[in-house]
Amino acid sequence: MTGSPPLRELSPSYTPPARTAAPQILAGSLKAPLWLRAYFQGLLFSLGCGIQRHCGKVLFLGLLAFGALALGLRVAIIETNLEQLWVEVGSRVSQELHYTKEKLGEEAAYTSQMLIQTSRQEGENILTPEALGFHLQAALTASKVQVSLYGKSWDLNKICYKSGVPLIENGMIERMIEKLFPCVILTPLDCFWEGAKLQGGSAYLPGRPDIQWTNLDPEQLLEELGPFASLEGFRELLDKAQVGQAYVGRPCLHPDDLHCPPSAPNHHSRQAPNVADELSGGCHGFSHKFMHWQEELLLGGTARNSQGQLLRAEALQSTFLLMSPRQLYEHFRGDYQTHDIGWSEEQAGTVLQAWQRRFVQLAQEALPENASQQIHAFSSTTLDDILRAFSEVSAARVVGGYLLMLAYACVTMLRWDCARSQGAVGLAGVLLVALAVASGLGLCALLGITFNAATTQVLPFLALGIGVDHIFLLAHAFTEALPGTRLQDRMGECLQRTGTSVVLTSINNMAAFLMAALVPIPALRAFSLQAAIVVGCTFVAVMVVFPAILSLDLRRRHCQRLDVLCCFSSPCSARVIQILPQELGDRTVPVGIAHLTATVQAFTHCEASNQHVVTILPPQAHLVPPPSDQLGSELFSPGGSTRDLLGQEEEPRQKAACRSLPCARWNLTHFARYQFAPLLLQSQAKAIVLVLFGTLLGLSLYGATLVQDGLALTDVVPRGTKEHAFLSAQLRYFSLYEVALVTQGGFDYAHSQRALFDLHQRFSSLKAVLPPPATQAPRTWLHYYRNWLQGIQAAFDQDWASGRITCHSYRNGSEDGALAYKLLIQTGDSQEPLDFSQLTTRKLVDREGLIPPELFYVGLTVWVSSDPLGLAASQANFYPPPPEWLHDKYDTTGENLRIPPAQPLEFAQFPFLLRGLQKTADFVEAIKGARAACAEAGQAGVHAYPSGSPFLFWEQYLGLRRCFLLAVCILLVCTFLVCALLLLNPWTAGLIVLVLAMMTVELFGIMGFLGIKLSAIPVVILVASVGIGIEFTVHVALGFLTTQGSRNLRAARALEHTFAPVTDGAISTLLGLLMLAGSNFDFIVRYFFMVLTVLTLLGLLHGLVLLPVLLSILGPPPEVIQMYKESPEVLSPPAPQGGRLRWGASPSLPQSFARVTTSMTVAIHPPPLPGAYIHPASDEPPWSPAATSSGNLSSRAPGPATG
Repeated sequence: MTGSPPLRELSPSYTPPARTAAPQILAGSLKAPLWLRAYFQGLLFSLGCGIQRHCGKVLFLGLLAFGALALGLRVAIIETNLEQLWVEVGSRVSQELHYTKEKLGEEAAYTSQMLIQTSRQEGENILTPEALGFHLQAALTASKVQVSLYGKSWDLNKICYKSGVPLIENGMIERMIEKLFPCVILTPLDCFWEGAKLQGGSAYLPGRPDIQWTNLDPEQLLEELGPFASLEGFRELLDKAQVGQAYVGRPCLHPDDLHCPPSAPNHHSRQAPNVADELSGGCHGFSHKFMHWQEELLLGGTARNSQGQLLRAEALQSTFLLMSPRQLYEHFRGDYQTHDIGWSEEQAGTVLQAWQRRFVQLAQEALPENASQQIHAFSSTTLDDILRAFSEVSAARVVGGYLLMLAYACVTMLRWDCARSQGAVGLAGVLLVALAVASGLGLCALLGITFNAATTQVLPFLALGIGVDHIFLLAHAFTEALPGTRLQDRMGECLQRTGTSVVLTSINNMAAFLMAALVPIPALRAFSLQAAIVVGCTFVAVMVVFPAILSLDLRRRHCQRLDVLCCFSSPCSARVIQILPQELGDRTVPVGIAHLTATVQAFTHCEASNQHVVTILPPQAHLVPPPSDQLGSELFSPGGSTRDLLGQEEEPRQKAACRSLPCARWNLTHFARYQFAPLLLQSQAKAIVLVLFGTLLGLSLYGATLVQDGLALTDVVPRGTKEHAFLSAQLRYFSLYEVALVTQGGFDYAHSQRALFDLHQRFSSLKAVLPPPATQAPRTWLHYYRNWLQGIQAAFDQDWASGRITCHSYRNGSEDGALAYKLLIQTGDSQEPLDFSQLTTRKLVDREGLIPPELFYVGLTVWVSSDPLGLAASQANFYPPPPEWLHDKYDTTGENLRIPPAQPLEFAQFPFLLRGLQKTADFVEAIKGARAACAEAGQAGVHAYPSGSPFLFWEQYLGLRRCFLLAVCILLVCTFLVCALLLLNPWTAGLIVLVLAMMTVELFGIMGFLGIKLSAIPVVILVASVGIGIEFTVHVALGFLTTQGSRNLRAARALEHTFAPVTDGAISTLLGLLMLAGSNFDFIVRYFFMVLTVLTLLGLLHGLVLLPVLLSILGPPPEVIQMYKESPEVLSPPAPQGGRLRWGASPSLPQSFARVTTSMTVAIHPPPLPGAYIHPASDEPPWSPAATSSGNLSSRAPGPATG
């Protein structure tokens, strides 16, 4: 091989002849994919050029549009209703809830306010008179709560729920009963006379002291009033309810109390009662028959001896029942007390909420801090307040997070060289993403998507982190413009290189959140849809508005003005001198790679055409071999731009000189090129990486087995608060849930009584159902109804046998005997409704315990009207409600014999209590058992379903894991298709999906080690992790795919060009998430901050460590390859003429100059091999500005694409 002739002089106006710098060939069948991507990149190039030409207009219109959408936040609605947030959309639970509300209305029959008392000393017995005295003090304080609203005073007796107030014809007695009728309070104090102190009603009778429950003996009162009023019916009612002496016949907790009644069993002995014996088996309200409070509702942490005798307990609970807002509104509608305030249901709700908040406050302050006992109070309003606080936007954390992101972006993108610094771009980019997030949320509000805690607490930070990733990517690529790029094409060239990966990641992110919307939980579905919309808005902002900001900053750099303070000129101007590769004399170059280092004298001459010409004076130059690195000659960057040069004065003493500090030359790109990539791509390092990630995957698979289902309310409420203390105590001691077995319409209740009894029996036999005491009949309306009929049948039989009732008269009989008489003659036929011959030939209940079908609905009307206490205790909630009918024993017209039958039932329910539900597995087991019982009843023709909070909020776990796996699998398939479509390389798409699947599995396993339970919220994050993970993988994969050389070289180049933006993006995401760590809600910290932080770190490790290693081993071949691999050898260059390289200089140029040191890498290739396909040489030089068109790929020198 002959030596190369000396370099000849090159004039400044020299245009080199057309020739490719390195012959290239298309890799086999990749011509079509390359052409398709080139077409797409051409569109991006046109978009970028258009934005750069009209950057001011684009920026103005973009900010205007995003600002207008952000105004939609004014109509945002924050949803705090648990049912609306958590019940699966379209599920059977949702349908059943809709059916219940359709029949009964929107609200429950009552709301509960609870007090739980525990000892400050862990495990101490609380069944002592002293401890119950503390409980009385707290309960009495709470029961005396009064609030003043709308000019009225509201106390417990006005707003409490009263069960089964009877209708009495005697007006005086009716008014007295209305004032005296007790509130429903489930408390252990009801076992003692002191329970009467919680009842605040009182009545006045002439000649007597005020009548209160503390001094009321109902039996004695009826005897005193007997001569003045006919109270036989009321007396029978009290006898049936087994009221007896009410509270005055119960032992006094403190017999030394001056008001302890003489009728109390321990009044004379003055001995304190045995608290454990009195509370064993539960307590009763004023009615022994209908108001039995089971022991499990009153005592927690109990212990018994071998005979089952109660010995000790660790907690006491009292529950106050209040009316619902609708009931309170109906109760006082038209009343003289509210006629002047415009009484409404909203006002009723406000009264209840104010009373509940005051109740909780006073109950918690009832005991002194040094007391041996502690009180935990809670109400339904407390939970609403927690959810409302949970859903509020924390302005301080939002502002703090965005300020932190602004600072990081500015500091990261600042440079010593003012012409390359992009601090202002970073600030503007973060603010633009913030505006895009606000506009996306505003668009969601305009679309009617309700906000919730996940939206307000998490999405602003998560979306900021995702959006700023793209800002870093575009800004990083913009500073690395390919050589020869014209100024007016800079934005187009930037989008051409990075736009593909931005589009790919954004589409996958939106697809991930849309797939997460498959989780049928309204709160999480809304969050996923909002996240998808916000990601879409940030995508538009990054691809349209942010390029306009970069274009404006380019003008600032071109005018050599300071960064951030752009009104001031830069004191040091670093000219970017473009050195184009020139061909040698006879187009023969030595084989190998060499670095050309030269010191030249450069100055600028401005011609008449205003074109700047760079002239280089004769340099001192020599060829040196390239620096050795651990990848040999494979890792290099093709020369062509001296963008890293700094102008220096010939005299170093001049103050105008700008020198770079050594630390300023180090950055993430430098680290990736010279330290990270050479170390990572060694064979030993690859093996270590594969082993470590394989171990991590194995541990994660084990950790996945530790993940439990569930989300307790204690996980949501902030730790250390009084509300959290109450919920923890309730979960530990009183894990009871009120549920109901609802029977629907569509079948004949009268002919399905046996199936209804069987359904009740099956449900009662479930493990989780709390059985009633052995001495008490089941608390269902059908049992109460049947027992009542049997009772009046017995009274009729007695009256018939004694002759007080005959075939033609019932007036001499008892009230119950007369009722039975009227029922027995009913035929159920509208034409002939009465048949007196049936009086002795039929029974109201047959021998099988069934009610005759023809009497069923007529008897239902009579029972509902005559036994209000039994109806209230049954909690039947009939729909349609049976008609009102008043029994008149002395009616002489015969009209009272005609009883209107109730309409066929469409809704009724059996109440139950579920116990022992601590873990999600317990709930799931109970739900499955209840559903199985309803399914068996359905085969017998009875349509029924279970209702209650366990079924509303825990039934989702029956199919949650299946839904999670389905969503992840669908998303991985969609990710593969999207990547394969945009990358046009299924091989690369498969590797990306493999890494994403590993990330999801590892995140799931780490959740198990962190003790994070699986609920709908982690499922959404796990599904979204596929989309978020694409941010860390696709840039590296695309850079590898579009680079030439061996797999190691391509992996190294991909790392070099993507390491910095990917790392900056990860840090920006972590900074966005950092604000979540300051949340008051431990739930936000554990379920969002920790999970998303782990996801970000996993993404960073998999994207920058595992994926490059996999690509270097299993990566696809390059799309465009060079004919020959670069030789590692460097041949000695021929001696230049005159011992130096001679460069041309025009004698007419001015003699002002600066010394510039430049370095470029020259790739030297051997001649073509025989038979190799060579692209035709372009008419343009390889680094010519004309070569920036994306359609002419072969005119580019080999170099990695950032995206």
